[in-house]
Amino acid sequence: MTESNHLIPESKFDFGAIQRLQQLDPQDIIPILPELLVWLQDINWPVAIPMSKILLTVPDEIVPHVRDVLHTDDTEWIEWCLQYIVGFLPVALIRKLEPEIRRIADSPTQWE
Repeated sequence: MTESNHLIPESKFDFGAIQRLQQLDPQDIIPILPELLVWLQDINWPVAIPMSKILLTVPDEIVPHVRDVLHTDDTEWIEWCLQYIVGFLPVALIRKLEPEIRRIADSPTQWE
């Protein structure tokens, strides 16, 4: 088990992991951002909204990972990232995602 494994939720009810993450310096979560962002795939999971707040503690660093999500075909994950992450980012960071957001707005896929 790696040192960061205890920080990544093991289930949608793993509030222990959420509490451990909340106690960290935000910079300490940067190496595991992709694994944490996965927990926004379903906003109905109890850990999802607290996780979104944790992710927003490192706004500059979460942007590239959100961009990766915006390039997937997981429309629900995209929706939750837009609503619970992008919607709370400073305008300057939202601009970094402008090409992806414009593509979704101007040329949505059948599922978007």
